Amino acid sequence: MSERKKLDRRDFMRGAAAAAFAGATWFAAGSKAEDTVWQLDPNKCTQCGRCSTHCTLNPSAVKCLNQFNICGYCDLCFGYLHPGSRERDTDAENLLCPTAAIERKFIEAPYYEYKIHEERCIGCAKCVEACLVFGNGSFYLQVRQDICVNCNECSIAKACPSEAFSRVPASKPYLYITGDTPPNVVR
Repeated sequence: MSERKKLDRRDFMRGAAAAAFAGATWFAAGSKAEDTVWQLDPNKCTQCGRCSTHCTLNPSAVKCLNQFNICGYCDLCFGYLHPGSRERDTDAENLLCPTAAIERKFIEAPYYEYKIHEERCIGCAKCVEACLVFGNGSFYLQVRQDICVNCNECSIAKACPSEAFSRVPASKPYLYITGDTPPNVVR
């Protein structure tokens, strides 16, 4: 008759520690193979404004970008000016952006270039919504990966009514409004 070895507390703890170490090693190896980050799909975004209020960072890690290859360089840019503005100048009452994050630079009549100052942008999406309604749709929102703290459960994603947030591969952290073509971002 074989005698069963009694499992004492020390043996149990050693076995549990070895199993935990093996599990952690397996999990770390698996997560490295599929690193992901949170990103906003500009084609699903409804410009609800929650990106500016639900991010754990203040100001939000969500910023407006201008995809210049589809920008019309419009004289009357509704992403820049309030719809119904009487004047097309840079007076505060005419600007749509509440933080003056968009700069208009004259190129030649009647064309202007619109540059986003990301440090001022709060991700409110007012310019994006107006550009989609009245313009070419070159303004869109993205989570800036150099600012984002990469929360495990993105608070904006939880609050997003259009489910526009998802995890994307860290090797391709941005989603562009026109597919895989990166925007010509001017900083």
